Amino acid sequence: MFSTRAVGFGPALRQAALRPRNVALRNVMLRRTIQTESLPPSAAQQILNKQRLLRPSSPHFTIYQPQLTWIASIANRMTGAALSVLLYGYALAYLVAPTTFDSTHVVEFIAGLPDAVKYTGKVLLAAPFAFHSFNGLRHLGWDIGKFLTIKGVYASGYAVLGATAVSTVALVLM
Repeated sequence: MFSTRAVGFGPALRQAALRPRNVALRNVMLRRTIQTESLPPSAAQQILNKQRLLRPSSPHFTIYQPQLTWIASIANRMTGAALSVLLYGYALAYLVAPTTFDSTHVVEFIAGLPDAVKYTGKVLLAAPFAFHSFNGLRHLGWDIGKFLTIKGVYASGYAVLGATAVSTVALVLM
């Protein structure tokens, strides 16, 4: 089988095909197949924005295996935000209607609830509070240079989860 690359005729054949005397062959080989058009800047911006919307986001939850490190980080942010919303919401409600949201009315309201609702409410308050508190201590440990190895990060993460479970049960049973 004859190969132009093995023999070395490739460059010579290309030069011969592109010489001025082979105008028809050169026009076929050099023909541009892409059409361009002039667009105003606003249309170009719209095309760019449309292309940006089609780009995949990174990192994406579907391509990464769930890990304790990023789940704990997300949970820490969510519990912090939830506790802040509760604190500021109650403070604003107390400012708006101090007679309705004073401690005696709140205690009387909670005392009138069924036991299942009370325990559910306690769990919903105790678990985020405990997790956020213990994870804050974990972050303070990191700030002083402790638990920064992979083994230390995972050990402190599991310790936070265990302490959260124990303290949540203790707080609910009070």
